[in-house]
Amino acid sequence: MRRGTNSLEVKKLNRNRVFRYVNGRRETSMPDISAALDISGPTVLTIVKELKSAGVVEEVGALESTGGRKAKAIASVKEARYAVGMDITGNHVGFAYTDLSMKVLDHERIRKHFYNEEHYFQEIGELLKDFIARNHIPEGQIEGVGIALPGIVDREKNLLTRSHVLGIQEASNRMWTKYIPYPCELLNDANAAAITEDICCERPESNMVYLSLSNSVGGAVIFADEMKSNMGTKVGNDDMTMYMGNNWRSGEFGHMVIHSEGRTCYCGKKGCLDAYCSALKLAGLEEGNLSAFFMEMESGNEEYKRIWEDYLQDLAIAVDNLRMCFDCEIVLGGYVGNHMEPYIERFKEIVSKKNIFGGSGEYVRVCQYREESSAYGAALYQIENYISKI
Repeated sequence: MRRGTNSLEVKKLNRNRVFRYVNGRRETSMPDISAALDISGPTVLTIVKELKSAGVVEEVGALESTGGRKAKAIASVKEARYAVGMDITGNHVGFAYTDLSMKVLDHERIRKHFYNEEHYFQEIGELLKDFIARNHIPEGQIEGVGIALPGIVDREKNLLTRSHVLGIQEASNRMWTKYIPYPCELLNDANAAAITEDICCERPESNMVYLSLSNSVGGAVIFADEMKSNMGTKVGNDDMTMYMGNNWRSGEFGHMVIHSEGRTCYCGKKGCLDAYCSALKLAGLEEGNLSAFFMEMESGNEEYKRIWEDYLQDLAIAVDNLRMCFDCEIVLGGYVGNHMEPYIERFKEIVSKKNIFGGSGEYVRVCQYREESSAYGAALYQIENYISKI
């Protein structure tokens, strides 16, 4: 407990700890909560009563007896709150939703080319309403909508400051949400995907760099408790923090220079990672179809095999640099990351040769969650905001 914490803060902290404990289990009992969290029985009883009154916890019967009177079984009311996530790309809109279980309940991707006109924002508002209706989500229990965007998002101002992919800048929250009748938050798409990876993939509570290899290259840095920064934002629980930087521009790994005086990047610099490892470098060979590139390569296309090997070599330079900076696991996500599983052992061989601290490439892995991860993470962000206030 930090110095100067008052009784009201302690009460709020304990209430939140109790709810998280209950919410993380199918069912539990007050004696189990008391023992697990080292909170007195009377305090647990008071907190559980408050949570029941708030409609987020309920009695669900009795646990099996261990010799004495059966303890009342309690569980969280998962359907007390819902959140929906949207992922806006240059050519699609993705949707996902969750409840207090923090599990994805459904997801969908619809082809929709972005254009910066009023009608587009009307259309995505209607698509969202249709998604909600098809999934029978009670509108009165929707906590909010998270909108994942490919660009730099200023979380304090809730503003997309710049997006090369969409070709816009200084796009306010109001612009995106004019036709959405719920509270909305804007997030960077790679940050949202990293939230999904952190919360839903049962990874250890350790530092992580998420490298998003989509039509632009970006990422996120998640620190464990001992590395918390007041320039971060909470992710998933009180033990993890996403580093955002002084100007909300952290994780722009696509603009690390990997080849001095190399190819010109869209940003104007030469040799940026984005100029070598964006998904477009591969998908562009098959009219934008990334899956087709890998299918053609696996069918024996020697030129594609050479291109892929060059891609892995360039990617290894960036991954090694990230490892040198952060000394933690590196997770490969985004469009290319979703296809990396068959090639990860080869990639580990490449990066292991660059590892001066042990010669191993085991620190790098492929993302575990691969379907609408940005939309899902945007929904999780809204649910986590709700849980943090319980």
